[in-house]
Amino acid sequence: MPNCTTLLLVDVQNDFHPGGSLAIPTANEDADRIAALIRSHPEKIDRIVATMDSHQKLHIAHPSFWLAGDGSGLHPVPFTIISHDDIRNGTWKPRPDLKTCTNDKNTLDREVLGDLKDVENESGSFDLTKYCIEYARRLEEKGRFQICIWPEHCLIGSTGHSLVDSVREAINEWSEQTGRSVEWVMKGQNLLTEMYSALAAEVPVSHTTAFNHKVHSSLLESDRLIVCGQAMSHCVNYTLRDIVEYKPEISTCQIYLLLDCTSSVPTFEYAANEFQHDMEKLGVLLVKSTELFQCASFKK
Repeated sequence: MPNCTTLLLVDVQNDFHPGGSLAIPTANEDADRIAALIRSHPEKIDRIVATMDSHQKLHIAHPSFWLAGDGSGLHPVPFTIISHDDIRNGTWKPRPDLKTCTNDKNTLDREVLGDLKDVENESGSFDLTKYCIEYARRLEEKGRFQICIWPEHCLIGSTGHSLVDSVREAINEWSEQTGRSVEWVMKGQNLLTEMYSALAAEVPVSHTTAFNHKVHSSLLESDRLIVCGQAMSHCVNYTLRDIVEYKPEISTCQIYLLLDCTSSVPTFEYAANEFQHDMEKLGVLLVKSTELFQCASFKK
């Protein structure tokens, strides 16, 4: 599509808004500004791509995946950090009755994860505790995260998983007015890995969690890519980092980050500040939604 503008909505879901399980205090105001942007110039937005954080209850970053190693039966409280050493020394362990469908290549694939000898027991069967030790090691080796236990959020089928009303209504109006449909990108369904970026898991363990070249190239086929949503400290941050890091030199796509349409998870503001600084150095335009269509590149 020539002269194409794409709006990328990252995880604009109820659980990240006030009243949700992982609420960001200013997310409703962000959503109102996103909705106003869509309504103000629907004809200037050719595509809307919406990512959806999509978890099962027994996800590796949720409390009920884990048990205290002292036999108390307690789960870690939200925001507990579980390190590689914590699993090795038995402070925390995965619940022993967890069914992970590791015979399904969509869950665990040797071609992606690599040599599985470190996650198998003596009989060659998958060992969940050994897997968690190896997973935490690989996660920490990347230098971005340790396992953080989040409140249960964006459970598939729940109210918290749904798009926040103000933005949902605006994109429905956009569809009605333009004849176009929203493109949906689900992330986070795999129990065994975390996925902050919409393009790849922190530790890819299957082809469905490896880098999504199809979505990436599709986004960069646009002349202009507008990014907003929740949260600036996490999923907006790492989704946009992946987009920019793998952007081909020949790409002419101009990327915009809407500063007034995304906020940080409280206490993680430092990550958002670093993110903004890094993106600006790499040519991303940091603008407010009210200034976006005044930019020189929006001559349409």
